[in-house]
Amino acid sequence: MASPNGRRSSTEDSLVYIRRSLKSEEMDHLEGTHFDFSFPHVFITLGASGDLAKKKIYPTLWWLFRDNLLPKTTIFFGYARSKLTVAELREKYQKYMKLKPGEEERYEEFWKLNHYVAGSYDTRKDFELLNQELERHENGKNAHRLFYLALPPSIFEPVTVHIKNNCMGKKGWTRIIIEKPFGRDAVTSQQLSDHLASLFKEEQIYRIDHYLGKEMVQNLMTLRFGNKIFSPTWNRDNIASVQITFKEPFGTQGRGGYFDEFGIIRDVMQNHLLQILSLFAMEKPASCHPDDIRNEKVKVLKCITPVDVDDVVLGQYVGNPEAVDPDERLGYLQDTTVPENSNTPTYALAVLRINNERWDGVPFILRCGKALNERKAEVRVQYQDVPGDIFDGKAKRNELVIRVQPGEALYIKMMTKSPGITFDMEETELDLTYGNRYKDLKLPDAYERLILDVFCGSQMHFVRSDELSEAWRIFTPLLHRIENEKIRPISYKHGSRGPKEADEMAKHNNFMYYGSYKWVRPQHH
Repeated sequence: MASPNGRRSSTEDSLVYIRRSLKSEEMDHLEGTHFDFSFPHVFITLGASGDLAKKKIYPTLWWLFRDNLLPKTTIFFGYARSKLTVAELREKYQKYMKLKPGEEERYEEFWKLNHYVAGSYDTRKDFELLNQELERHENGKNAHRLFYLALPPSIFEPVTVHIKNNCMGKKGWTRIIIEKPFGRDAVTSQQLSDHLASLFKEEQIYRIDHYLGKEMVQNLMTLRFGNKIFSPTWNRDNIASVQITFKEPFGTQGRGGYFDEFGIIRDVMQNHLLQILSLFAMEKPASCHPDDIRNEKVKVLKCITPVDVDDVVLGQYVGNPEAVDPDERLGYLQDTTVPENSNTPTYALAVLRINNERWDGVPFILRCGKALNERKAEVRVQYQDVPGDIFDGKAKRNELVIRVQPGEALYIKMMTKSPGITFDMEETELDLTYGNRYKDLKLPDAYERLILDVFCGSQMHFVRSDELSEAWRIFTPLLHRIENEKIRPISYKHGSRGPKEADEMAKHNNFMYYGSYKWVRPQHH
């Protein structure tokens, strides 16, 4: 039975892909625990009055509930310092829930299953009271508990200690979802990992990187290992360079104080982009089992040398006085929440190298920034020039482009003869744009997939502690140099492509930008 918007409505159906990914001997062990959906499930959002809860977690829980993807017995708890009622919470979050006509009755049901407890994050007594409320609603049954820490990292430690001491499920399992940033560098990240390991088993910890829930990032595995056409060319003999890009057209929008503490490398590059790189570059795993996949990701990260400051271009946006939008006239340092003379980069390009047999000599160019000319996240694989050129240098390089957002797409840029009487060449594309190929399909939000994965006990799309420590090993020396030597970023205009020096660095690392390719939008008949 399908739900009104065409999505699967059976929880069991949504588990099929996870069941397939588990080895048969584990299935026997997991039956009745991970997959027994008759037990009550309690989802507790810590930091329920905050921005993340408002914009992502509560809307996601509502969508999963609306589409019958959660266990029938799920109830929801919010916990925060603010003294709020469920009715006040509901009113506050209404505009983010994307309620459609005809869903009102279901929406009422959702809010009837919601509860709220006010309390501090550092007092044992408050967590004991939370536990009493949870037990009251569990009615002595074997309930499973999921805690989402939508909190600043400064309070992860006391909160997790209180969960461990006062709020663990007595008869069911307990799982903890943690949001980035996972530390600021190798040392602080290791401290957090050690702290969590002292309280919980690794299989109870879900470090969420929402990029791992995106359709085209998840598609990397299928694309690579399910197609004979790509696998023979996925190596140093055929690929000239790989560019992984994340661009945002807006600046910090008054949230610069938060951003300044971390900067673009910690905010985007060390996590999202490196995760995409590891999925792109890893060797074929033994199976689709989560740990087999994560083992290969760790192996490829171990082959990456720490980033050198000479392989990096850092930028910071300044206002564009000609801009029509008043926001674009403001630079990063004009955001009143940003410390004066901050040298925090809002743009970074870094060239990473993988020292193994497959990728030796292939530059992996990671670039990300705020206040740029467009919103885009993509992987661009540029192939080597054709050897033995008979076309007098007119043949441009082939590219395979995997567009993560906006508008999921996969296309291959290739050379063909221009139609007509002449023997000219032109660039064109083999195009799989999801919006054209799958017209009426609604793709789930990244958080929908990931939260459902936690209910199901699949850690495939979550970050393991050894992955995290390798990621920090690669970037920590660079971050320390930027801070200790107070390296000034290069200024670039709000709404531009970023610093010109970044394009030069990409060109120097075997990435050719021609600027001659014309995207022809498909005609809808």
